[in-house]
Amino acid sequence: MEEQTRSVLKNPNLHIIFLVTLLAVMGVSSIAPALPLMVRELNTTPGQIGLLITVFTLPGMILTPITGILADRYGRKTILAPSLVLFGLAGFLCTFTRSFELLLVLRFFQGLGAASLGSMNITLIGDIFSGNRRAAAMGYNSSVLSVGTASYPAIGGALAMAGWYYPFLLPVLAIPVGLLVLFRLKNPEPEAPASMKQYLLNTWKTINKPKVWGLFVINVLIFFVIYGTILTYFPIHLENEFNLTSLFIGLVISSMSVTTAIASSLTGYLTRRFSPRNLLLVSYSIYVISMSMIPFANHIVFFILASLLAGFSHGISMPNVQTLLVGMAPLTERAAFMSLNSMILRTGQTFGPLFMGFWYSLAGTDATFFAAAGIAVVMFLITFLVVK
Repeated sequence: MEEQTRSVLKNPNLHIIFLVTLLAVMGVSSIAPALPLMVRELNTTPGQIGLLITVFTLPGMILTPITGILADRYGRKTILAPSLVLFGLAGFLCTFTRSFELLLVLRFFQGLGAASLGSMNITLIGDIFSGNRRAAAMGYNSSVLSVGTASYPAIGGALAMAGWYYPFLLPVLAIPVGLLVLFRLKNPEPEAPASMKQYLLNTWKTINKPKVWGLFVINVLIFFVIYGTILTYFPIHLENEFNLTSLFIGLVISSMSVTTAIASSLTGYLTRRFSPRNLLLVSYSIYVISMSMIPFANHIVFFILASLLAGFSHGISMPNVQTLLVGMAPLTERAAFMSLNSMILRTGQTFGPLFMGFWYSLAGTDATFFAAAGIAVVMFLITFLVVK
């Protein structure tokens, strides 16, 4: 069994999926350290700067289910390759604007390209792997995602030292990945459903279960924490409380992703020994502790310790939620099912910064961390009551 899970890493299709995953998290984490600079250089406010995240994630709320249906009907590559190219071009063009309004427009188009990335990578893992190999592949993919979220803030912070707009050079890497998907990815493609009505009915039957809705709500809430608190208000808190530069802000944010990668890489091992439900309960308990610690962290070392705990919790939570969800849908409906999950996830990404912005306006960054701890309590209760 151990040898089988290790052999998952040798699959060249998984390597291409890893590249898609790295691009899926690039759009926000690479620019997070530059947000305080953008507030000053673009003549905007900390409350408004979250719009750069909101307009990027908003298209996914509308377009992602449509891309899932099209991927089930016409094939995964038909949707994924053009999406990567659009993501790369629109993101790259952000480098050349100095207008906050135009930047929002380009970020919207970049978000259109990004809409399918976060669901197609998980769908492809579900298509190509099964059983414990699927759980192992999902864990490895989450580790790669964590490497991206760890690396991009540091890379983006370093680039932002030369100018707030330089992190936007990174998305151009999506164009060659799109060509790899088109010509090198080998994956099973579903047969087009004979009846769209029957296809939609079957998909709805798969979705309309209490456990599925519970996991969907958890995905919304966890991204309220990640996008609303960690990626939006971590940088501002670090600058206000510890007077750090964008480079060091990126490094501190990156430290959280180190423990996320470690925990995610252990998914195959952990799921053979503990139930996903128990793993999720533990992870959300850790979230409550870590988010509650931060307002009292009067030294950067304590802040980093809390970040490491939050990262470990995230590394346990995300692969288990994704593995549970992807196993509930057959090949013929999996893309639509996971795309709906991605749309719901993007609801958290889109409204998380706005929700936490409300708490920030009331009582500063400390309020966003206490709100995140409260959200973690809600995730614990949903898991305890609904996920059996």
